[in-house]
Amino acid sequence: MTDELVHLEIDAGIATITLDSPSNRNALSAQLRGELREHLSTAIKSDQARVIVLTHTGTVFCAGMDLKESRGASAATQGVNDFPDTLRQIWDSPTPVIAKLAGPARAGGVGLVAACDLAVAVEQVTFAFTEVRIGVVPAVISVPLIPRVQPAALYELFLTGEAFDARRAAEIGLISRAVPAEALDAEVLRYAEMLRLGAPSALAATKELLRGPASRTMVEDLAAMTQLSAARFASEEGQEGIRAFVEKRPPSWAV
Repeated sequence: MTDELVHLEIDAGIATITLDSPSNRNALSAQLRGELREHLSTAIKSDQARVIVLTHTGTVFCAGMDLKESRGASAATQGVNDFPDTLRQIWDSPTPVIAKLAGPARAGGVGLVAACDLAVAVEQVTFAFTEVRIGVVPAVISVPLIPRVQPAALYELFLTGEAFDARRAAEIGLISRAVPAEALDAEVLRYAEMLRLGAPSALAATKELLRGPASRTMVEDLAAMTQLSAARFASEEGQEGIRAFVEKRPPSWAV
């Protein structure tokens, strides 16, 4: 029996969902994606959960899609095809979701952060949209990112793939707070305690108010972006980029 890669614990009104696949830097494998969706569904339906905290074990929050699973897959069978379901779950959750990062996020991992209502990261944590460097595009994750992040910053960071720290992430709107490592737990708890003071249905209605226009087009946008993303993963450039990443060498175009 395969060990669980995502855990759920509900205590004192806080549902903590923990990504626990440190051996591959919490990459979005098929198993991890499935377990994450299952635990999100359980937490959202629970009357005991007033706040959801999405966190991780290991040194990395989430490295993005599991590229070993993407290697050789057709556009129709790429793992990115079901990733929008997870983003929608978080985005549309009537229960507020807080991302808690003690380690870096890349590509799809940043998409998870952007879908959350609030996010707190250690100051040294880094983020990057590395898609173009492996021949794919940040298509699916652009849907929750575009409403949150300053347009000029998104142009720069999507096109260059440059890493940036949590302080800049807070400045451009990606996360709520960048804090010293020793303050991470306390800051997340501070947000959770404030959210527990809100009436559940009022919080849900406020989320709908804030995200209404974006949510109305999110299904259509995600469908279009999923098709684009899957095609790029399966493309000649995408497969060369994935091979190069797995083989730890520069892709052909970077020579």
